[in-house]
Amino acid sequence: MCQNNYFYKKIARMTGFLGEYESTLDAKGRFLVPAAFRKQLPEAESVAENASFAQAFVINRGFEKCLTLYPLQSWQPIFEKISSLNDFDPQVRAFRRYFLNGAVTVEPDSAGRLLIPKNLSEYAGLTKDLVLASAVNKIEIWDKAQYQQFFESYSPESFSDLANQVMGNNPGTGTGNKNG
Repeated sequence: MCQNNYFYKKIARMTGFLGEYESTLDAKGRFLVPAAFRKQLPEAESVAENASFAQAFVINRGFEKCLTLYPLQSWQPIFEKISSLNDFDPQVRAFRRYFLNGAVTVEPDSAGRLLIPKNLSEYAGLTKDLVLASAVNKIEIWDKAQYQQFFESYSPESFSDLANQVMGNNPGTGTGNKNG
């Protein structure tokens, strides 16, 4: 067990979050962050396996019909960058309105559950069954049926094409352009 905790601490420091886990939304709109994600938080060394945790997050609309859960350490640099953008640019103002609309700080209750605000839950179409998926330094919160539908829309060939477009010419990925 100690080696496993060490592994999660190393992952959190190196890459952020890894994994995909299911959770359940209760009648009040609360859910438990899976233990595997709690162990990957920067303060993981103080989190006991079954204890509640005192980590604060920012929850926000995702780019797709999901929500994004940012540990404060991940949110702060994004917020600072957005804050430094040019207020005189109408695109900046539009982006800020959309991106920050609904963003709220959430903290776990005494049982370790996070409350999803009703407006955000409605935006993402959340029902009872959730999927929490790693997204590097944040966690995406999806309605389970919508998450499955999202992945069903990609064939192996279309995913391969997307991977090549996004990663194909990036140095250090182990992939590269055969012609370059």
